[in-house]
Amino acid sequence: MEFVEVFDSPGKGRGLRAIKEVWAGDVLFAEPPFASVVFDSHASSICHSCFRRQEKLQRCGQCRFAQYCDRTCQRAAWEEHKQECAAIKSYGKAPNENVRLAARILWRQDKEGSVVSDTQLTTLEELEDHLYDISEDDLKDFKVDIHNFLDFWPRSSKPHTVDSVSHILGVINCNGFMVSDQRGLQAVGVGLFPNLCLVNHDCWPNCTVILNNGKIELRALGKISPGEEVTVSYVDYLNLSEDRRRLLKQQYFFDCTCEHCTNKTNDDLKMAGALLEGEKVPEETVKEVTEYSRTMLEKMEKARIEANYNEVVKICRECVEKQENVLADTHIYQLRMWSTLSEVLSYLQFFEDAATYARKMVEGYLKLYHPNNAQLGMATMRAGVTHWQGGFIEIAHGMICKAYAILMITHGPTHPITKDLEAMRMQTEMELRMFKQNEYIYHTMREAALQNQPMRMMAEPVTESIKNLFRRK
Repeated sequence: MEFVEVFDSPGKGRGLRAIKEVWAGDVLFAEPPFASVVFDSHASSICHSCFRRQEKLQRCGQCRFAQYCDRTCQRAAWEEHKQECAAIKSYGKAPNENVRLAARILWRQDKEGSVVSDTQLTTLEELEDHLYDISEDDLKDFKVDIHNFLDFWPRSSKPHTVDSVSHILGVINCNGFMVSDQRGLQAVGVGLFPNLCLVNHDCWPNCTVILNNGKIELRALGKISPGEEVTVSYVDYLNLSEDRRRLLKQQYFFDCTCEHCTNKTNDDLKMAGALLEGEKVPEETVKEVTEYSRTMLEKMEKARIEANYNEVVKICRECVEKQENVLADTHIYQLRMWSTLSEVLSYLQFFEDAATYARKMVEGYLKLYHPNNAQLGMATMRAGVTHWQGGFIEIAHGMICKAYAILMITHGPTHPITKDLEAMRMQTEMELRMFKQNEYIYHTMREAALQNQPMRMMAEPVTESIKNLFRRK
């Protein structure tokens, strides 16, 4: 490893620190998965080899479970799928994603050992499994997975003890990492990346993780000096410090002592009331609308899970009316409503309204997120595309340029999203020149462009965006 080394991080166990000076956008390391699988929920719509989304996939003729883009993908996946294929046939069905991933990990470990490359910094045995921290409720599901694994594991393969199987399932539970589709817009699978497991958490990290061309990349968000620990965020910063700490304790079994949690940095902004003519809205009014917003967010999420997007819009509009002139533009419940409204209205092709809420959302994000935060970059990109679709070319070009600057750091120039954004940046630059020369010709040509432009950067609204790529239970 050229840029990092393993060290004992005070209060955190093992971690990684820089051994050379790095700058924003530098890749500290890239790592392919030790093993990865497609989620159960996407098993029929995502290629099990390249994780690309396809309308028509070719099913494996043997197990009838795995699906691929074409023969090329099937041949590329065969070495990893071969034993899984026979096991599925013998078992009669495919087990859940945890069991499938654990099996793939153990098959590879049995064949190649626990360290499969010169750049791997840790063995699988050394990774934390937190088996003694699992809650009673989760332990029931965990025992079911162990039982199903032992039933699924072929007798012809090397036998494994309950302890070794439990360790791997525990490692997956707290160290599994989301694998996104080829566009990077939706989590479609889970994988295990041993080196990434060594990177500790900070709510205001100096690095970010992105999946690019089948590998994860650890990318610096700013200058990191030799000897400084490299960190990433396991949870979205757009939560209150108390909520982040609770999530980290529940999901990753540690108490966060980072500066932003200790000092409750920006919590006041995230729950703030509006300023009207220099006067603060009364605290009781802010609290009342905050509680109302919490209830409406729950209703909105239920409607979104059911893909009832007209109901989502109705709930959000009602809530936004109550929030207006009461909650600050940095209040996280108002930001969530604006985010959802812009996303769903854009999907329903009400672009002008969508653009209004997208702009408000980005303005709020800018006051809260790290300037090179990937989520900020993605939100700004979507807002720029929405403004372009709504015909606001000047704002659209400005936002797309800002998003491009962020994504060049967080995603890098070779990532599919960055490439799409570069093409969009060039297009909006050309359109902006045309708009300034002759607005009539511009609007005529824009209508034609809208008919042909593939909306690849705008995914259908989903229940869980990739704000947090580390796997949740």
